[in-house]
Amino acid sequence: MIKRRDGALTLFESALYKTMSAVIETEDAIIIVDPCWLPHEVEEIRLYADKVAAGRPKYVLFTHSDYDHIIGYGAFLDAEVIASAALADKNSVEKDAILEQIRDFEDSYYLERDYEIAYPVVQHRAEYDGQVLQLAGETKLTFYLSPGHNDDGMYTVVEPLGLLLAGDYWSDIEFPYIYFSSTLYEASISKLDTILASHSIMRLIPGHGNSTMDVGEMKRRQTADFAYIAAMREAVAAGDQAAIDALIEGCPFPRNLRKFHLGNQQLFERELGG
Repeated sequence: MIKRRDGALTLFESALYKTMSAVIETEDAIIIVDPCWLPHEVEEIRLYADKVAAGRPKYVLFTHSDYDHIIGYGAFLDAEVIASAALADKNSVEKDAILEQIRDFEDSYYLERDYEIAYPVVQHRAEYDGQVLQLAGETKLTFYLSPGHNDDGMYTVVEPLGLLLAGDYWSDIEFPYIYFSSTLYEASISKLDTILASHSIMRLIPGHGNSTMDVGEMKRRQTADFAYIAAMREAVAAGDQAAIDALIEGCPFPRNLRKFHLGNQQLFERELGG
């Protein structure tokens, strides 16, 4: 499951959806990012984090509340949780709906875990762009809110390592998956410019797909995402189904990605229909 070891960073890639989890080691802390998916994968991440902790405090950082990203929460109850205020403040109905998605996934594949499924209890809340959480020593986290994909995403810059944790944005294998708002999605991906101008980013880590150290590649992904949204909006407004279908010609994993593309089309139709 380990995808990459690079000094203080270890990336774990799930067998499902190429979902990326991370364990980040600093002098002061262990930061575990979106530990997921399958029971044995979560266990591997947990054992690894425990092994390298060496007495350092542990934190679990959730980039957003999609059920695949919070599914491992119950395995890390000895860690403090970092997430957006919007994730923390969901009401009981919203939380129960996410947990029901997890239960449905578990039942679909006869999965069993050695921890209880639960919604994260957040100790450290990100409420605005540029908010800083200073952990012990030199470890500093800077947050940027990223609604659009869903309503509670956040980007995190981990310094002094120069890591940008992107959640479900800027993937090299997925076009934008937009569940909440296309205009907010555009506003969120535009924040890459601010982040690159304000921080020395050494690696961008998306929630699905490959990380990159190449700023040119980061910008290419941003440009591609803007282009997809603009073309989808234009094609939906024109009722041009052929143009809509053409947007994902040649995409990887076409049988599955077409479902998300259709979901985007339906969202744009709702937005444009008022």
